[in-house]
Amino acid sequence: MTYSDALTYIFSFTNFEVTPAQTYTSKTFDLTRMERLLTLLGEPQRKFQSIHVAGTKGKGSTAAMIESILRAANHSTAFYTSPHLHTFRERIRVNGEMISKEDVVAGVQKLKPIVDQVPGVTTFEVMTALAFDYFAARDVEFAVLEVGLGGRLDATNVVAPRVAVITSISYDHVSILGNTLTQIAAEKAGIIKPAVPVVSSPQQDEARAVIENIAYEKNAPLIQVSSLTSQAAGLKFQVAGVTFQVTPAAASLDGQTFRLESATGNLQPMTGDLQPVTYDLKLLGNHQLANAATALAACLVLQTQGVEIPIDAMREGIRNVEWHGRFEILSRQPYLIIDGAHNGDSARQLARTLRNFFPQSKLHLIFGASGDKDIPAIFAELLPHVASLTLTRSHNPRAADLARLADLAAPYHVEMRPTNDLAEALRVTLQDTEPNDVVCVTGSLFVVAEAREIWLAQHGVNLEKDE
Repeated sequence: MTYSDALTYIFSFTNFEVTPAQTYTSKTFDLTRMERLLTLLGEPQRKFQSIHVAGTKGKGSTAAMIESILRAANHSTAFYTSPHLHTFRERIRVNGEMISKEDVVAGVQKLKPIVDQVPGVTTFEVMTALAFDYFAARDVEFAVLEVGLGGRLDATNVVAPRVAVITSISYDHVSILGNTLTQIAAEKAGIIKPAVPVVSSPQQDEARAVIENIAYEKNAPLIQVSSLTSQAAGLKFQVAGVTFQVTPAAASLDGQTFRLESATGNLQPMTGDLQPVTYDLKLLGNHQLANAATALAACLVLQTQGVEIPIDAMREGIRNVEWHGRFEILSRQPYLIIDGAHNGDSARQLARTLRNFFPQSKLHLIFGASGDKDIPAIFAELLPHVASLTLTRSHNPRAADLARLADLAAPYHVEMRPTNDLAEALRVTLQDTEPNDVVCVTGSLFVVAEAREIWLAQHGVNLEKDE
């Protein structure tokens, strides 16, 4: 078996990343299949400790920060995330290193006879079993696991985590998870386990009420990160009776800094280190500050459980974290930015970040989205601010038709051009810009990934990718 053969096998099952599910029920997402797979594998999920991360937005960034902090604290770590940008191997990492092609092949060969005994498995279930078995074989101490879809019925929801994390909840996958925040939040909060601490990012009132109720019902200690009166004032949360505040200090296109301090001016009794402590974060935007606060809150909870995480490790982990495709600046003069915003709320955050950094610049949007996304909500946030719009699509079968995109964009009366070729979209858009203009590629992680590959290849950087 080759690596290509292994991928063909993995993606030969029902794949909800390509063909969205129609319902989010136990008939479609059957956790007993996952439990059966893992039993036949020898219960690998019991051989490591886990941090389980769900949410609509920010779960990948927050999970990446937690993993980076734990690794900086000299713990052996695993990281499971989805989707990937360029290669399947990005999804499964140990101590920051992607799984090798050889280990993917070996894992699939081990799984095949087991999968044959479990009818109806999905691609994501096979991926998750492969990841858990790989993590167990590598004797990792902590695995940071990002939920694939929802939470309650997600294949990852078979672990007994040390802490659960729920990042910002907004409208996405409404045809599957529900068309109210109450319904969506109930699915996300399905990762909350009895008596297991749960950390929640700032939430809208409707979602917060659901999380509070489920945490109460399950006797799960709830740590809520909340915004202070204004975004400039920062965020706060309480762990073990100590109130902490995250305050923004400075921001530029090279990153942002913030301070973490407790209400008493120090981190005692949590760490014994004096405060305030300044953190450097490469990821841009106020929403990433909320993600960082959530990640730090989760790590402080782990501290209360006896996990050694020195203050220097928290600072190093935050400083070193990278998460490509999220307000990533590929070039300047003109600016070329890629961002995977794919719902109305993430588009609002993107528009706010663009206005903050480029208040006087012309914005040129290259846009492609999956057909099942709320494109009108995304356009409502972005199109009032753009000077031109280039419509395109990725090679993913879910990509929205250009004619439909054009119809939805028409009411905004913005200069518009369609092209099915993303390389051509980049070329024609960039050639029509001035040095201080901004070109932003957004609407889908699939479009962002392709744009990133095209741009870096044109500048001599050939990324590893799966054909």
